[in-house]
Amino acid sequence: MAKHNLDPNYLDPDYEPVVNHSGNKAFQEVLAARVQRRTLMKGGVGAALASIMGVGLAGCGSDSKSDNNGEGTTPDADNTKATDLGFEAIAVSTANTVVVPTGYSARAFLPWGTPITGSYPAFRADASSSGADQEQQVGMHHDGMHFFPIDFKAGGNRSDEGLLVMNHEYINQAALHPDGPTYNQNGMRPTDEVRKEIAAHGVSVVHIKQDSAGTWDIVFGSPFNRRITGNTDMDIRGPVRGYQKLATRFSNNGTQTRGTLNNCSMGPTPWGTYLAAEENWHGYFANSAQMQPREQTRHGVGSSTRYDWELAEGGNDQYVRFNITPTGRSGADDYRNEANTFGYMVEIDPFTPESKPQKRTALGRFGHEGVIFAPVEEGKPVVCYSGDDSRFEYIYKFVSSRPYYAATASGYLLDEGTLYVARYNEDGSGDWLSLSLDDPDFVSRIEAAQGSTVGEVLFEGFENQADILLNTRLAADIAGATPMDRPEWGAVDPNTGEVYFTLTNNSQRTEEQVDAANPNAENRTGHIIRWSESENDYAGTGFQWDIFVFAGEQGTETVADGEVMVSLTDDNIFNSPDGLWFDYNGRLWIQTDGSDAPPYQNNMMLAANPETRDIRRFFVGPQGCEVTGVVTTPDVKTMFVNIQHPAKDWPFGNEGDHPRDATVIVTRNDSGVIGA
Repeated sequence: MAKHNLDPNYLDPDYEPVVNHSGNKAFQEVLAARVQRRTLMKGGVGAALASIMGVGLAGCGSDSKSDNNGEGTTPDADNTKATDLGFEAIAVSTANTVVVPTGYSARAFLPWGTPITGSYPAFRADASSSGADQEQQVGMHHDGMHFFPIDFKAGGNRSDEGLLVMNHEYINQAALHPDGPTYNQNGMRPTDEVRKEIAAHGVSVVHIKQDSAGTWDIVFGSPFNRRITGNTDMDIRGPVRGYQKLATRFSNNGTQTRGTLNNCSMGPTPWGTYLAAEENWHGYFANSAQMQPREQTRHGVGSSTRYDWELAEGGNDQYVRFNITPTGRSGADDYRNEANTFGYMVEIDPFTPESKPQKRTALGRFGHEGVIFAPVEEGKPVVCYSGDDSRFEYIYKFVSSRPYYAATASGYLLDEGTLYVARYNEDGSGDWLSLSLDDPDFVSRIEAAQGSTVGEVLFEGFENQADILLNTRLAADIAGATPMDRPEWGAVDPNTGEVYFTLTNNSQRTEEQVDAANPNAENRTGHIIRWSESENDYAGTGFQWDIFVFAGEQGTETVADGEVMVSLTDDNIFNSPDGLWFDYNGRLWIQTDGSDAPPYQNNMMLAANPETRDIRRFFVGPQGCEVTGVVTTPDVKTMFVNIQHPAKDWPFGNEGDHPRDATVIVTRNDSGVIGA
């Protein structure tokens, strides 16, 4: 997640306020005492102690092999060197260009404003393109992405043609318009400027193909080329669909909404669709009422918006909806509930361009960074993980109620199931805590919490399961989850089945708040955590965890059982790990979104051998950027890497104040496997 450019300090990790005021140890101790008293009254001390103390389950490491979720080639299980790194690490860089190792080439592709659909309006270098133009062009601030082989639905894995689907997290207003955002004499904004800004958000689906010379280009005129924006009609699915707290003037019955915003990471599903994550959506809405509901306070909704879209001239409902201050008699009369239709994973079918995006509410509502799927198995539940990217927030797991069968699998599997939140115990064990009214332990904690101040709001219970999912953060507070140091991207090792997550940083963690999983006070550089599910059961409720690597300066050590596993050098110093992805052979790719000051300089991407913990710098981005989003073709011979918010004059050197986010294509000069 990038810090948004609201002021010159937007990259400062201290910029965004902490909104979790309830996950502290003091609250948990009070709540634990209440749970124990209530449970004793019901005659079950053992259950109470297990719920409060998190009795560890015996775990074991995994040596199973994944089928890669059907995303590409199956790793060669017999090749023990498949994850070895075969390139020389590159140095840190301050250059305003992309740097890759000797023997590799990189070129910019699909920059912001590239026409991909409709009438294919050309990009205007002075940024004077209209809102209608932007709705047909690649959006701004590229982020998570995935490459779907064009023959995926037929069971193929072609590497020379496919659909590249990418998120557009947010915008740089100054670069998007010729002279930045403007206002009229009444303080209102031109409608077309607002239309353009909303259109620059969302998702791009681009049909691309490699020619005989190995050059990639857009397949112009393809029916698959598509833009999904902040104004695209969407359905709400799962347990929160139709809940009265989602009723708006646009959808009185709370079953539809418009648009997806602040899409950071993503997740390809085993059945060939794309899940876009809605992360920092709270800043797009304003509520100037004296009292705000917990659905807003626990996420940091304020009295002003990030881009002033609600001030668009003309009072059109497309823009008024961002002012969620109550004005009518109920939610059906105004847009007080509009923000409640954001904060979900949004499923998009890239192979069915006429399909309507679906917001999958069973996966919870919070600041989703992305989603990753555990290896699927016929007849067993679908399991996926998601991080909530904010300080002291949590890591979640969803387990479907219905079993997976490849022949019939679709998004319906994500509409019914159990959402869990992670507790990391001091002894290296972990527990998945259910957020379900069917779980007696969770119900006991809800009962115990009533009358307490949780998240600076008096807690008076939940109406139903939909209310729990709408207030996922609050439910996780009550369940007793472990507050983490900004959990962002996750990845599952295709060779071992272990799950990895980046914990980007948390400069506001105090000495009193450190724990085994987040052991550094004022954690400005972050770390990567990993775990194995107990007995290799992804649907289970126990796991064993460790820390894969601590980020930091030269000499930063990661120690396990008294042995130094990693000691960072000039070849691999990094800070604020963010993006994370395993390629189809099992190499781990780590992307950064942190300080670009010495000694780290420009943000970068590193490759890691997960078995040996050999980590080397592979890619450095241009000045001022975040390196975010990475995927390869199934043969791992073409890599796509996204560059977000470059500072100036990138990628072509003549952009001035209108730099263009872009995808970078990386290939080996000898046409070999990337990283090998």
